[in-house]
Amino acid sequence: MASFAAVVFSFLFLLWVPAFSQDTKLIEAAKKEGGKVVAYGSLQADILEPSKKAFEKKTGLALEYWRASATKVMDRAVNEYRAGKPLFDVLFIPSNEARFLLKDGMIVKYLPPAAKDFPKEAVDPDIGVIHRRAVIGVAFHSGIIKPADAPKSLEELVHPKYKGKLTMPDPTQHSTTTQWLASLYKILDKEKSEKFIRDLAAMKPVLLESLAPTAERVSTGETPIAITQLNSVYLYSQKGAPLDYVRLSKFLGDQNLLVLGSKALHPSAAKVFIDYYHSEESMKLIAKAGEFVTRIGIYPPLPDADKVQFIPMDELDEKGYAEKKSEYRKLFLQ
Repeated sequence: MASFAAVVFSFLFLLWVPAFSQDTKLIEAAKKEGGKVVAYGSLQADILEPSKKAFEKKTGLALEYWRASATKVMDRAVNEYRAGKPLFDVLFIPSNEARFLLKDGMIVKYLPPAAKDFPKEAVDPDIGVIHRRAVIGVAFHSGIIKPADAPKSLEELVHPKYKGKLTMPDPTQHSTTTQWLASLYKILDKEKSEKFIRDLAAMKPVLLESLAPTAERVSTGETPIAITQLNSVYLYSQKGAPLDYVRLSKFLGDQNLLVLGSKALHPSAAKVFIDYYHSEESMKLIAKAGEFVTRIGIYPPLPDADKVQFIPMDELDEKGYAEKKSEYRKLFLQ
C-alpha cells in the first residue's frame, strides 16, 4: 500500500515539477532582464493595485504601470513603436484596438496556462485571453435622483426632464463611446437606435474625455446621470457616493485583453505577469473591485451582477471609426 502511494506521489511530482520549474526559470530570466515589467492600460490603477502588490510579492518583480484612456494608450504605444523605441512590455487594451496592433505587428499572441479556466468564447484564437468586459450602462446619483425617478431604459434617458443632468464621453474623441453608439442597434433595433442617438445629442450632454471622468462627475452629483462603466458604480459606492445604475435588459461593452508587445524589453517578466494576472487569485482581486472578469464562476460584488446580459460591441476598422466620428461630430458638436 505504501509503495503504491509512493508511486502515485512520484507520478504527481513528475507532473508538477515541470510547470513549477518553468515558472522558476521564467522568473529568473525576468530578473536578469532587469526585474520589472512595464504596462500601459486603461484599467484604473486602484483596481489593478491589489493584483500588482500580490504579483510583486510572489515573484520579486516590479510592475510599472501607466494609466490613461484607451485612446491615449493606443496613441502612446503606436507613437513609440513607429519611432522604434517601444517602452511597453504589455498592454491592457480593448479587443478592437488589439486587432489593429496585431495587424501592425506590435503585439504577439501569448496564452497563459490559466487560459483553460476561461470560457472558450473568451479565448481569442489570434491574440489571447479576453479577461474582462467593460460593461457600459447608465449610472445615477441616488441622493439627487431617487431610484423611482431614475430612467428605466435608454429611451427614458432622453426624456426632457433629464436635460442638463447628463454627462458622457465625447464620441468624436473617445473610441469606446464611438463603438457604443454605433452598436446600439444590437440592443435596440436600427430605427430606435438612430432616433436615440439623435435625441441624446439634442440633450446637449456634458462631453468629457473618457468613461472615468463621467463616473467621477456623477459621483460628486455635479452631473447626476452618466453614461459610464458599471464597475464605477461599485467603486464610488465604496468611497461613500450614493450611486446606482439602470437595470437594462441588455448591456453593451467592449472586451479587454492583456497583450504581449512584439518588441518587449522585458519579455520574460511580461509573460510572468500575464501568467499571474489570469490566475484565480488575481481575477478574484480584480472582480472584487467591481470588474466583470470572464474567468468561470467569478462575479463582481455589484448588485445583480450575475443578471447582466452582456452583448459585445461591434469592432470597427479605421474607416468605420472615421465615418462614425464624422457623423457624431455633426450631431453632438454642431
